[in-house]
Amino acid sequence: MATSGKVIRCRAAVAWAVGKPLSIEEVEVAPPKAGEVRVKIVATGICRSDDHVLQGCFLNMNFPVIPGHEGAGIVESVGEGVSSLKPGDKVIPLCLPQCGECIFCLNPESNYCLKSLFSESQCLLPDKTSRFTCKGKQIHHFLWVSTFAEYTVIPEYAVAKIDAAAPLDKVCLLGCGFSTGYGAAINTAKVKPGSTCAVFGVGGVGLPVVMGCKAAGASRIIAVDINKDKLAKAKELGATDCISPQDFKKPIQEVITEMTGHGVDYSFEVIGHADTMIAALASCNMNTGMCVMIGVPASGSSVSVDPTLLLTGRTWKGSVLGGWKSRDDIPKLVSSYLEKKFNLDLLITHTLPLAKVNEGFELLRAGKSIRSVLLF
Repeated sequence: MATSGKVIRCRAAVAWAVGKPLSIEEVEVAPPKAGEVRVKIVATGICRSDDHVLQGCFLNMNFPVIPGHEGAGIVESVGEGVSSLKPGDKVIPLCLPQCGECIFCLNPESNYCLKSLFSESQCLLPDKTSRFTCKGKQIHHFLWVSTFAEYTVIPEYAVAKIDAAAPLDKVCLLGCGFSTGYGAAINTAKVKPGSTCAVFGVGGVGLPVVMGCKAAGASRIIAVDINKDKLAKAKELGATDCISPQDFKKPIQEVITEMTGHGVDYSFEVIGHADTMIAALASCNMNTGMCVMIGVPASGSSVSVDPTLLLTGRTWKGSVLGGWKSRDDIPKLVSSYLEKKFNLDLLITHTLPLAKVNEGFELLRAGKSIRSVLLF
């Protein structure tokens, strides 16, 4: 392409400091170095984790930064040695890489990768430099993907090539929200047919958990949220019961235990608050129950738990990107979407131009959106 090997000037939403709205700026995006690809972003979802960045409560953050991690786009150019991608390929940038070489990538039962943010800072690319500059200043990357930019540079092993027929304004959700929730039910919990489930928090990640529980054949799915509009959406997507903690005097774990006899088989926490983590854990069966933690807690937070909750036999698990091996499995999820195995479209409540990114965050904070998708 004409732009290959050259610096590209384009728009991006930049977070200059904690607590400040995003600012639409012209940024310079350098060409990809060896092992990197430059991607033209077509669409990106707004996820709660992006809001955590703006509030300053996300792990290991450096400002200024270009957030965004739930995108889809088209490869513009590739750096030296890149063999799995070429210009024109449709792709999903991966917030969880798959280097293919570390002990986790080589384990078929693991979907973690040592190149991920829990093991290595992703504020700069692997060579410890940035490809973004604005007004003469270096701008940091976010999770190596920074999808709130019209063009972004990403390591090859953090990009998945997908079906050329995929609508990018829909499948962008597979970069984080949908895959994380749906996979937590299917892969992490391995929900069994006829089982009972409770989902705490039914937003852009919690609703896909409901969809995953339904797909797995759960007989009862209890949606828990304080937002009645979200509960209505959960019902539409397969929840059998919808409850709000605000409607009860007693703790919600007691309500769920009474509703089900001895607690649910599987509970999912999709909020990231200490109190709801404990409530979700206490809501599942004391011996055979499994609680899956999906919500990302604020950086530095801790949970105090009564050990008896676990001593009786409960399982408490975490889940990263729904247990999917990112480069291998995200393209398969795209194919499943194209085969109409699940409907992502129901999760997208708003589409906005990049210039209205702050409006998208206001909708998220007010609980008025499930997913807002920004279109470039």
